[in-house]
Amino acid sequence: MENAIPEIEHISRQIMNLERPKKPKMLVVDDEPDNLDLLYRTFRRDFQVLRAESGIQALEILETEGEVAVIISDQRMPEMKGTEFLSKTVPQFPNTMRIILTGFTDVEDLVEAINSGQVYKYITKPWDPNELKAVVQRAAETYELLNQRTDELRRAHAQMALLSTIVQVAKDAATLQDALQPIAEAFCQNFAADTCVLRLVENGQLQAAQGAFGADLAAEWLAQDPLIQEALSSGVVQGSVNIPTDGALANVPHYQSAGIQAHLVVPIAYRSQILGVLSLQWRQPCQLREDELALIHLSAQQVALALACTL
Repeated sequence: MENAIPEIEHISRQIMNLERPKKPKMLVVDDEPDNLDLLYRTFRRDFQVLRAESGIQALEILETEGEVAVIISDQRMPEMKGTEFLSKTVPQFPNTMRIILTGFTDVEDLVEAINSGQVYKYITKPWDPNELKAVVQRAAETYELLNQRTDELRRAHAQMALLSTIVQVAKDAATLQDALQPIAEAFCQNFAADTCVLRLVENGQLQAAQGAFGADLAAEWLAQDPLIQEALSSGVVQGSVNIPTDGALANVPHYQSAGIQAHLVVPIAYRSQILGVLSLQWRQPCQLREDELALIHLSAQQVALALACTL
């Protein structure tokens, strides 16, 4: 990461885990099996296509599979119209793009559905495959954009909450011990870690005083952990996002016994003196974006100020 903050550049192991993007999910709903098969064949190369023969079955699939990028539904089906089915998906999956296929002029139903935001587009039967593909492509791009914006807003809120917690701790904590627990909890929740431990350091050695949140709170192995030791000696962030595949860490006993598959260690330094160390642990391989690494660096600086204020 050429433009990253210097401290982040020196992370000893790969923190960012880049995976091949998965196919987005699509749900197609039609009471005619031939239409379902045609839709499946049309989109199977670009989507993970789920099929349902009724609105009721489609709702059951969504309950099991979760959110999909695009739903294509026939309008005229027994038991439940397409627009009625799609309206039921809006509260739980607001970002999903909904497309109606209709061979009839159900103008009132379609206009109401489109105006209320329940339907992205309607396509008349028999549809033109190229037109439908183009509509679905735009719908999938819109879905991705909506998700990106939703994630950005969620991250911004979480980041503000984390920094606000750290600042508040600096104001309110009467002792160092009082400061540790709320900070550990805030980091754990912000980065979806299974465990977070904030341990004080003196003369390069871990002290007993700590704040911890999540599983395995004792973490008696921290003093012997190779990432902790490297972070204390180098003063820079250390970590592995996939310990089982990391040759240097895969056979470390405490990782195996505790079921830890990813570990990030952040030294907390003030005026070149390490005051503490933050251990973020996950029980599955994790992904950390560059903006999250930057937030960790900024937050570590704020934690150092908070701890220094209570010395």
